[in-house]
Amino acid sequence: MTVYNSIGKKYSTTRVPDYRISQKIIDLLNLPQGSKIADIGAGTGGYSVVLANQGFHVYAIEPSLVMQAQAVEHPNVTWKTGYAEAIPLPDNSVDAVISILTIHHFANLEKAFQEMYRILKSGTILLFTFDIRLAQKIWLYDYFPCLWEDALRLLPINKLTDLFQTNTKSSVEIIPFLLPHNLSDLFAAAGWRRPELYLKPEVRAGISSFAVCDQSIIKSGIKSLAADLSNGTWNKKYQEILTQKELDVGYRFLRAS
Repeated sequence: MTVYNSIGKKYSTTRVPDYRISQKIIDLLNLPQGSKIADIGAGTGGYSVVLANQGFHVYAIEPSLVMQAQAVEHPNVTWKTGYAEAIPLPDNSVDAVISILTIHHFANLEKAFQEMYRILKSGTILLFTFDIRLAQKIWLYDYFPCLWEDALRLLPINKLTDLFQTNTKSSVEIIPFLLPHNLSDLFAAAGWRRPELYLKPEVRAGISSFAVCDQSIIKSGIKSLAADLSNGTWNKKYQEILTQKELDVGYRFLRAS
């Protein structure tokens, strides 16, 4: 997560919690108000605040002080500096654990899952993650092939599920999440129907995969995308995607209970 100390200075401006993702989290947790939730890799606390507004008490666990500094204060959100592999909470202290688009940053998944299980009193551990092997190779990767290559280094969903089950002693359900065309949380594939978004430095700055790729490749992709949007080439090649309202780009919720 240390990458966000350098690229995440305006993270909260482009990574605005999406109401459909938020509602899915609430539905899948299925908890009474007043329950305690740990948000591991909370970032700037967007989804922590959403849950806090629903009457939950949230422990927002985040290693980056740059990210924490952008958080909106909320009486039901308690911030703690820490890593997934050493969560600064006691055993059996929360009713649920969430981790939203963060596990690809964890140094040790096995230890992180064990820690989530350790702090859980009872209830659900909910991950939101992705496996591009489950998705079609959309236009984004034609311009930025390194994003595809970077994502392929992550565990396939079946191996991830096995690891998750083993280290949480739980059964795990996989729930597909099709991306709407107008997401407010601008993570890697969120602009699948809005190519112009990737020309904006502030949008790219909120997506870690752009930071870890070879910057010469990124610059070349930006130049090609800008030209193709300007001269109509992009529309000719990919116009069929403009009629779709949602798309399966490999994003999944994993629920251990």
